Amino acid sequence: MKHIMKVLLINGSPRPQGNTSIALAEIARTLGQEGLESEIVWIGNKAVRGCMACGRCKEHPGACIFNDDVCNSISAKFAACDALIVGSPVYWGQPNGALLSVIQRAFYSNGAAIAGKPAASVAVCRRGGATAAFEALNMPFQMMNMPVVGSQYWNIVYGREAGQAALDQEGLQTMRTLARNMAWLLKATGGEPAPGRGEEPWTPMHFIR
Repeated sequence: MKHIMKVLLINGSPRPQGNTSIALAEIARTLGQEGLESEIVWIGNKAVRGCMACGRCKEHPGACIFNDDVCNSISAKFAACDALIVGSPVYWGQPNGALLSVIQRAFYSNGAAIAGKPAASVAVCRRGGATAAFEALNMPFQMMNMPVVGSQYWNIVYGREAGQAALDQEGLQTMRTLARNMAWLLKATGGEPAPGRGEEPWTPMHFIR
């Protein structure tokens, strides 16, 4: 049976039906037109703890040792997806802090399940700060050997009040182009993750000895 490739989309907004949801839904619709499956998961609006640098996940890899929020339920979906797209509203020129906590803990504790898979981020803002938030979201992907998929513009959609993102015609076009680029890359590679660090042993270098 032919494998139908799947993209996991994470809605990092505390509002389940806000402007971030509109942007990700446009991506998901276009992925469907390209013959790919997608799943949008919402981080919710309940408390998410930050990483405490306890290192316990290295003793029990695959999940964060703290299992009292959405982190592990989201990272458990990494293995079954072929690519990842993360969307966030912009707060003070930065992504939502709860989303950053999920990404940091999920990647650190279960990074082997997502490493090398194509990824993209989407920033949604009222006016400014989107490029800074966009760059912050992309940084973890680059550390995980994940090819970062772009579009015809930075992956940004504008809107303040709920539903206004639907009026950003260029932003939604950017989302559709992103989806088509993601579909093209997955089809071209057959969903095979980038080799990255597996090609040679990692040689970490600390500058303070």
